[in-house]
Amino acid sequence: MPSPRVRRRRWPWIVAAALVVLLVPIAFIVVPILTHQNQGTAGQDRPVDEFPVQVTASGDDGRERALEVFSVRPGMTPDLTALEPGQRLIVSGTGYDASQGIYVAICVIPSDPTVKPGPCIGGVPDQEQTDVAEGTVQYAPSNWINDDWAWKLFGARSYDDEATGTFTAYLEVGDPVGEGFDCRVDACGIFTRNDHTALNDRVQDLYLPVAFAS
Repeated sequence: MPSPRVRRRRWPWIVAAALVVLLVPIAFIVVPILTHQNQGTAGQDRPVDEFPVQVTASGDDGRERALEVFSVRPGMTPDLTALEPGQRLIVSGTGYDASQGIYVAICVIPSDPTVKPGPCIGGVPDQEQTDVAEGTVQYAPSNWINDDWAWKLFGARSYDDEATGTFTAYLEVGDPVGEGFDCRVDACGIFTRNDHTALNDRVQDLYLPVAFAS
C-alpha cells in the first residue's frame, strides 16, 4: 500500500490530468469562436425580386454560393408565395465555407445586409434527436450544419461534401407568428447564416423570399 507521502505526490498529477481532459475539448470549441475574423457580406442584392427557388451570390470572401429549395414531391416546384405550417421543404446549398457552421431557417429579412437575419421561425437551432432511427430524415423548423465533431455531439448535421461546401437541410415550416414578428406581414425568407460560432459574420447570409398562404 502506498505511503501517505506517495499518495500526496500523486494528487497533483491526477488533478493535472483531469484538467487536461476537461480543458482540451473546451479549447477546441472556444478557440475558433474567439479567433474568428469576419469575412464581410454574402454579396446578395436586396431585396430579391419575386420568389425564385434558386439564388447565387459572390461573397466578399471570394466564394460563389448557391442556395436552392426543392419540394419533397419529386418533379414538383415549391410555391414560395403560399407556405403553410407543417409543409416540408428540402434546402440545398453549395459553395459554402464548410470550415464554418451554418443555420438554415425561415427568418425576417433585414433591410441592411450587414445586420443578422431574424427573428427566425422555430428558433435556431432546433434539433430533436431522441429515439430516431439512424439514417432517418428529420424535418425541423431550423437546421444546423456543422462538420466539427464537437458540435455534432449536440445534433449538428454534416456538410454533404466539405470540399465543395455542399449541404442539405430539411425544413418543416413552423408557425409564421412569433415573438415580435409575423411572417404573414413581415418580409421573410429561407436563410442560411453562420452559426453561433460566428454570429456577427454575414458572409454566408443568402436567402430566398417566402410568403404564407392567407
